[in-house]
Amino acid sequence: MKKHSLFWTLWGGPIVMGVLTTTGLLTALVSDTWGDWWSWVGLGVPVAVMGWYSWPRRSAATAHAVPPPTNPSGTSGASPR
Repeated sequence: MKKHSLFWTLWGGPIVMGVLTTTGLLTALVSDTWGDWWSWVGLGVPVAVMGWYSWPRRSAATAHAVPPPTNPSGTSGASPR
């Protein structure tokens, strides 16, 4: 099996997103019918990928974490200033 180079491992995703965005913008400017569809795909996929990776996630370590204890009055132990 062929081993991928470090360059494509690091820059493959951003290059694909850049090509999709560029072709989506260009086809939106100069084309009609099929270009309208491609511009939606070419501009929508990078936005969806950015949304996917920016969505907050809970890691496995924090998913089962115990919340900090509270005092009997129901507030945290921090003193007011």
